[in-house]
Amino acid sequence: MSLVDLIAQADERALAASGLACLDRCVPLLGGDDDILRPLWACLVEGHEWEERLAKARAGLDGGGEDASAECAFEAEAARLARGMLEDVPAEPSADALRRWADACSVAALQIHQLLDPSDDDGESSVAAHREGRTDGMSPLVAAELRRQVTVLELVADHGATGLRQARDVSTEGRRVLRAVVSRRARGRA
Repeated sequence: MSLVDLIAQADERALAASGLACLDRCVPLLGGDDDILRPLWACLVEGHEWEERLAKARAGLDGGGEDASAECAFEAEAARLARGMLEDVPAEPSADALRRWADACSVAALQIHQLLDPSDDDGESSVAAHREGRTDGMSPLVAAELRRQVTVLELVADHGATGLRQARDVSTEGRRVLRAVVSRRARGRA
């Protein structure tokens, strides 16, 4: 099943986990610490205080990431996409709002990985096509992000609240990979 199909069929918890996982993997671009979104993950299990925890996470990430003196246009664009994911988190997590947000986060996270993949010479492969299941020409970093997005949705769909822990672990591993890519790119410019 394609990523687009999985998002279309997901329930509210899976949609929230999907969007949150995409954002969580991109936290290094926003200058946040690894646990900044942990309270929102907990909210997916507990089912309350979403707005309060969201406000606290936004405040913790305010001002991070997008540096006006950024040396690399690709990284500045990646940070802008990550900031958009954070800004667009729905304050009231209805199914429709979460579906739109999860879908937008999926696209943004794949675009971020495409921008930052040093093996993606032309960046011409279509994120939309990849999300629909066509994987020709996909760079390794984008392929790994696509697998993570599918895995998060499947874990929550198959295991409900108990799958959230595994989904968060998948996201944590993706964050480590992205952090390493950003660090490697920074060393390459030095």
